[in-house]
Amino acid sequence: MDDDLFGDEELEDDEPSGAAAAEAEPEPEFSSVYEFVEDHLSLLYARKWEFAGKSRLWCRRWFEHAEAVSRLEAVWRAYESLRLDPTLGMSVWWRDHLDPHMNALTNPEGPFEGCSPDAHNPRTAAMPCDRMDDDFVRAVMGVDGA
Repeated sequence: MDDDLFGDEELEDDEPSGAAAAEAEPEPEFSSVYEFVEDHLSLLYARKWEFAGKSRLWCRRWFEHAEAVSRLEAVWRAYESLRLDPTLGMSVWWRDHLDPHMNALTNPEGPFEGCSPDAHNPRTAAMPCDRMDDDFVRAVMGVDGA
């Protein structure tokens, strides 16, 4: 009986590992949310922008609105992932990501509320929020106050 069942034969692993796995990961189509909005979304999401009637609002300086940057970054990251799904990816992206975020962003009471085609008006008031005192935090955490 041969003690060396596999001989000197080396087995190949079909799964990429280490550097090979990193190389197998697709590159993003856009390098940043800013490039994504300027080069893709602004062309893709063409609408009639009625500022006087305020049916939907957009700010040319969207990048100065924290909520817009956060939402559009989420939309961009979802796009980069879902574009790789050739069957339902883009449908899911539109339905679950782009449409809800754009509806929130362009809502007349949304982050661009004070903006117009000629003027950027950043919101200055943060959402009202009281700070929790130490006793409350200890009570919530179940920690005895010393």
